[in-house]
Amino acid sequence: MCGINGIISNTNKDKESLKNHLAKMNQLIFHRGPDEDGFYIDASESASVAMAMRRLSIIDLSTGKQPMYTDNNQIGIVFNGEIYNYRILKQQLENSGVTFKTTSDTEVILKLYEQKGVDAFKELDGMFAFSIHDKIKNKVFIARDFFGEKPLYYTKTKTDFIYGSELKSIVSCLPSKPNICKEGINLYFRLTYIPAPYSIYEDIHKLPSNHYIDYDLSSDTFSIHEIEKQKPIEKIDISFDAAKKEVYNKVMESVESRSIADVSLGTFLSGGVDSSVVTHCLAEISDEKIETFSIGFEKKTYDETDKSQVVAKLVNSNHHEFIVKEEDFKNGIDNILLNFDEPFADSSALPTYLVSKHASDYVKVALTGDGGDEVFGGYNKYYMGKLNNKYTSVVPKGLHKQILKLSNGLLNTKDDNRGKRFKLNRLLKAFNYDGNQYWNIISLAFTDYEKTQLLKDNSLIEDTFAEFKSRLNQHKPKNLTDFRMVDKDVSLEGDMLVKVDRTSMLSSLECRAPFLNKAIWDLTNSLPENYLMKGWNKKYILKEAFADKFSPGFLDKSKQGFGVPVGDWLRGSLKAELESYVEPKFIESQNLFNIDFVSDLVKKHISGKEDKSMQVWCFYTFQKWYLNTYLMLK
Repeated sequence: MCGINGIISNTNKDKESLKNHLAKMNQLIFHRGPDEDGFYIDASESASVAMAMRRLSIIDLSTGKQPMYTDNNQIGIVFNGEIYNYRILKQQLENSGVTFKTTSDTEVILKLYEQKGVDAFKELDGMFAFSIHDKIKNKVFIARDFFGEKPLYYTKTKTDFIYGSELKSIVSCLPSKPNICKEGINLYFRLTYIPAPYSIYEDIHKLPSNHYIDYDLSSDTFSIHEIEKQKPIEKIDISFDAAKKEVYNKVMESVESRSIADVSLGTFLSGGVDSSVVTHCLAEISDEKIETFSIGFEKKTYDETDKSQVVAKLVNSNHHEFIVKEEDFKNGIDNILLNFDEPFADSSALPTYLVSKHASDYVKVALTGDGGDEVFGGYNKYYMGKLNNKYTSVVPKGLHKQILKLSNGLLNTKDDNRGKRFKLNRLLKAFNYDGNQYWNIISLAFTDYEKTQLLKDNSLIEDTFAEFKSRLNQHKPKNLTDFRMVDKDVSLEGDMLVKVDRTSMLSSLECRAPFLNKAIWDLTNSLPENYLMKGWNKKYILKEAFADKFSPGFLDKSKQGFGVPVGDWLRGSLKAELESYVEPKFIESQNLFNIDFVSDLVKKHISGKEDKSMQVWCFYTFQKWYLNTYLMLK
């Protein structure tokens, strides 16, 4: 586990200059790999390739140093991540006569590429971002994993192609301050995050998950390709009992493959279905007591440590529980939020960082339940297809508009508790008669109409989600499979995995997600949808597969989610800072927002007249980024 950086230049730069640039980029991501660094520099008259990495040593502690080279020194690699099936791949390569110098997964990627070229990438089960310089082909290949667990940003200037694991490294190399990206800011204020291929900066992109860059050094051009083409989804004829057994076996196998490490590991245990299942599996395959970590809150409506305690006792783990107070965030909130390098308003990043920080005192690797909802159909929003069809078939469009007007007054809440009124209000706003209901339900901040009131520039892109609808071929997602596909490439890649990667890496902790396994994903896609969601029972087959491992009914208990009461904090300890962000002169200098709209929004929330937690937090985190990151750029 580490971070990577790279510069490809069409000018003959001296090696010392390139190394200085890489050293600066590396230092900015020191937290991602504090154990060691490495540099690869190949300079010629026509082009220069410079690659670097920082390493958090997890596998092959003694001989896994990077960069690595093939035996003829014609191919070199820097790599961020873990390949979970590397032992299987290594055995296959050895059977074909390939020899190895190390026991690391990095060398397996290198030797597999040497044998199969870019076709090797689709055989990798893991989380990764890596770059390979192939002198024979005179190309550089830069790849990102199937789900997008590991980040990869890139940009092209007149002389350089710059890439890296975090935005801060790339921005540090630019000759001038980048502009704010119009698509990026629109997506942010709709979703609360910015998914690939966009970033907050114009001309700096995220490489989409399951893609690689083919950079031709001869022509100084590049193209982007899918690693593994999405196959048409075909449902298989399988009994529920047989499918249940298959799910159990594949989840156990995945946890086992993701527990390979030469260092200590544990699990994040929230007490929900996903983390409980992962914790059970790890305890089953471990010879010793496992370490489990959970976090709770003083505000009881957010605290669910009682559920994690039940599971910890069941598996007899060494359980570590941390109760978070508002004061715990005061000194660290800037450090957490600004480390994303761009606006990011998923407030669960705050407790994720704290549990990562505490866990890093005991282990270097933590298994998580991330991806379980997307893979097995566990979100409330997956009811949206059924609900939208029923609602729109009964309620005429004109009547719906009147209901929306009434709901704005009747269903507004004053407290940040995300209760029934809050959820009903969101649901009503999501209902759509044109097939866009799912795009509406994943929009956690401002509706398109509200966004036109918020942003001063009226030259908004016509369709915030046009890029994703086209790429996913999901213009009007209708069923559970469609919804999960959208989530994989938008919400999972842009939000959930970003949150976990940045917060855990900030703590120099590696997180692994057993549910994010191509074999499990392919299996659940092939199953009848009612195996995943039976009526209103979400994640049905996963819960049934592991039901006998827990007390009756435990896996059916509702769970709050990993939220924090930021709405309360914005009225309390963060109030003065928030109010400074709507100061008229500051708003005018930005030339981004309509002062009347944002002032009214903030006043309603602070006064307690209406709860606007999601929207105000989204605005607050943007302003914090703008003031402390964007204005600081030269």
